Amino acid sequence: MARRSVREPPPLAKPVDEVPAGSLAALRREAADCRRCPLWRHATQTVFGAGAGRAAVMLIGEQPGAHEDLEGRPFVGPAGRLLREALAEAGLDAAGLYMTNTVKHFKYEQRGKARLHKRANASEQAACRPWLAAELLQVRPRVVVALGAMAAQTLFGNTFRITRSRGTWQPLGEETRALATWHLSAILRMPSPQRERARAELVADLARVAQA
Repeated sequence: MARRSVREPPPLAKPVDEVPAGSLAALRREAADCRRCPLWRHATQTVFGAGAGRAAVMLIGEQPGAHEDLEGRPFVGPAGRLLREALAEAGLDAAGLYMTNTVKHFKYEQRGKARLHKRANASEQAACRPWLAAELLQVRPRVVVALGAMAAQTLFGNTFRITRSRGTWQPLGEETRALATWHLSAILRMPSPQRERARAELVADLARVAQA
């Protein structure tokens, strides 16, 4: 399994000891057989990133949901529909972006026939982090958008809070900057009118990205 030395460190606040090497296509094939943590045992498949290989903008979510687990692509469920609506309102073409998640397998709790989302723990996030580091080094985006606290803290550290620093530009390496905004699923769970306010803030943050 090819590895890249971390002499070229990925722009992540949380540590990565080694980074898988290869093109995005090669990384996607390798990640399909990932056994770094137990999450693969119950997931349907690995949900690797997708989109333009040299995209100027990378969107990083938290982890796949039930729809993504079945289709094998990020942001295809209700949260994905909200994201594409917000991108269009902000003036960003979803087809020109690269979209991925911090964790690549669906973690859930079975309740009858329903599979309810369950947050990946720290060790599961750490096991998946090399894939995200490899994606960042391959795509080399100029702008990164962290969707939700898990992605934001992976990029900026555990002290980062969406509620305090949402929509604020943060340096991410020498040539990249980033901002964090609300997670799509969190917006969908909010009661009205908080949901409408958070949605408007999401669109405003994405508009900043479009202007950049």
